[in-house]
Amino acid sequence: MLEQGTISIHTENIFPIIKKSLYSDHQIFLRELVSNAVDAIQKLKMVSRAGDYAGDIGEPEIEIAIDKDKKTLSISDNGIGMTADEVKKYINQVAFSSAEEFIHKYEGKSDQPIIGHFGLGFYSSFMVAQKVEIDTLSYQEGAQAVHWSCDGSPAFTLEDSPRTTRGTTIILSLQGEEEEFLESARIKNLVKTYCDFLPVPIKLDGEVINKQKAPWRESPNNLTQEDYLEFYRYLYPFQEEPLLWVHLNTDYPFIINGILYFPKMRPDVDVTKGQIKLFCNQVFVSDNCEEIIPQFLMPMRGVIDSTDIPLNVSRSALQGDRTVKRIGDYIAKKVGDRLKELFRDNREQYISAWKDLGTFVKFGVLNDDKFKKQIEDIIVFRTTAKLTEKVAAETPVVEVQSSDGDAWQDVTPSPNSENSAPSAPYTTLKEYLERNKERHENRVFYSTDGTTQATYIELHKNQGLEVLFMDSFIDTHFINFLEREYQDVKFTRVDSDLDNTLLEQDKATEIVDPKTNKTRSETIKELFEKSLNKPKLNIRTEALKSDDPQGTPPAIVLLPEILRRLREMNAMMQQQSAEFPEDHVLLVNTAHPLIQNLVNINQRSIIQGDGQSPTDQLVNLICQHVYDLALMSQKGFDAEGMKSFVERSNEVLTKLTEQASK
Repeated sequence: MLEQGTISIHTENIFPIIKKSLYSDHQIFLRELVSNAVDAIQKLKMVSRAGDYAGDIGEPEIEIAIDKDKKTLSISDNGIGMTADEVKKYINQVAFSSAEEFIHKYEGKSDQPIIGHFGLGFYSSFMVAQKVEIDTLSYQEGAQAVHWSCDGSPAFTLEDSPRTTRGTTIILSLQGEEEEFLESARIKNLVKTYCDFLPVPIKLDGEVINKQKAPWRESPNNLTQEDYLEFYRYLYPFQEEPLLWVHLNTDYPFIINGILYFPKMRPDVDVTKGQIKLFCNQVFVSDNCEEIIPQFLMPMRGVIDSTDIPLNVSRSALQGDRTVKRIGDYIAKKVGDRLKELFRDNREQYISAWKDLGTFVKFGVLNDDKFKKQIEDIIVFRTTAKLTEKVAAETPVVEVQSSDGDAWQDVTPSPNSENSAPSAPYTTLKEYLERNKERHENRVFYSTDGTTQATYIELHKNQGLEVLFMDSFIDTHFINFLEREYQDVKFTRVDSDLDNTLLEQDKATEIVDPKTNKTRSETIKELFEKSLNKPKLNIRTEALKSDDPQGTPPAIVLLPEILRRLREMNAMMQQQSAEFPEDHVLLVNTAHPLIQNLVNINQRSIIQGDGQSPTDQLVNLICQHVYDLALMSQKGFDAEGMKSFVERSNEVLTKLTEQASK
């Protein structure tokens, strides 16, 4: 026996074996030990290239062995190995990082990364093992192999070993409750999760069980479109193909490699949960990148690999410091640059992707001033204008960020023209304002629901007024942002009020009837007020401009813009759904034939005693029916309301058929 002693414990790095709380998840011990094995192999390559080792380094590999009888799990490498002095220095002194010291010694002599940074990774073994052994032989000529053993207490033994092959083997005698790690399937799963992209073959029972190739570390010129798609399918199986992707490859101002994908959005996707995988030197760290990625980019997917992202001792959480914030800003800027370039160079592709990108781009504008300044001029809206845009077929495009001057390169050929397909036109707000400044300068007509507001949209279209669709769930907030940015522009929802362009002065409605001493407009208003008997309902009578009055609605419901917004804001603050207000406007279209016929029918009414004549009853029912139809475009009826509507409709039809049959 060469030596007996006690492990040196630094007061600032409390020996984690005692509490066994170094890591929150026991299974990552395998990640740490395999990472150490890769480090040992990379170190051997470095000393060989530096001329400090003239021997044959052979084919690098890591072998994992399971012995169920002995209940041991072994991880072996053919790397640099250790001498007795190195074991005492790097193992017995907890938290003394050999990787950090080694990097300083061979700095600049190799581009191979060393994974380890903390020195505590080895001690994660004691979370699952009752005894840990190290059998190792250094690359140094004439070195003596040594065997180190520890049972989880500060006591250890260090003695000579008969080992003759260079490298290190870690043997774990597993605790009884940790015997799940004696199952091959469990080990394969852990290697796939944490170590799949490490650049060294990892074998179990002679079978290589890791992919080894990390696409994000490859030169973009060596990757095909299918390579990118295959990698996405591997990361996110059973998902739709991504819209496009960005290959990050830069060493300034941070070392960052990665591939970020813009996925198609689905209703069941939680956009608040990040799906970007964080790696450090090709070792998987976390699925949680919230501290790095700005919140509005959470829907993105892919991989970020960086040694400049500070990790805590377990590599499983990120520190919230200024470096992380700067990296997040950097990534957001590159995404913004890519969107701007795509808008400029391939607007068809940009618009094709907008339905998936638009929501979280707007969210970014609302929450990040720097990002807002980058892309505020390329926010687009669907429009009723007849523009001549076409949208390219949804073929994914790879966009590459090069380390040469941070330039962007498109390495995917443009789609053939025959693959292009027409789509609804889109426009920016500035384009909209410029296009319409002579008809309605600094005024924007918008719709939040193309279905329920179809009647209002059609009224505007028929008079040449362009309407923008702001119908995503975020647009309620986004309109407020636009009004702050464009303070001289008035935003008017199509159902809030009608522009004078949509109305015409119907002189006939202003002619006074000598029998009643009322204008036709006043008569119509009086009819509806009497029939509906709703004191809070504001009834207006106007003639809607149209070449075909029959094609316009007989009446429409209007919700004043300011009152509607106050109601919606109040409902949001109280976390309730906004109820339809009683004090709304019913605009009766005096130019519609139905309304004109209603006036004529009313004039033939004959009062019978104190009751209503059949004609009066019919007029009342028609007024109610016209109001019901106008109301249906603004809100759905509840069960009782629908029952009443059907009953009144049947009654109207019955009385009309009675009169027609006379």
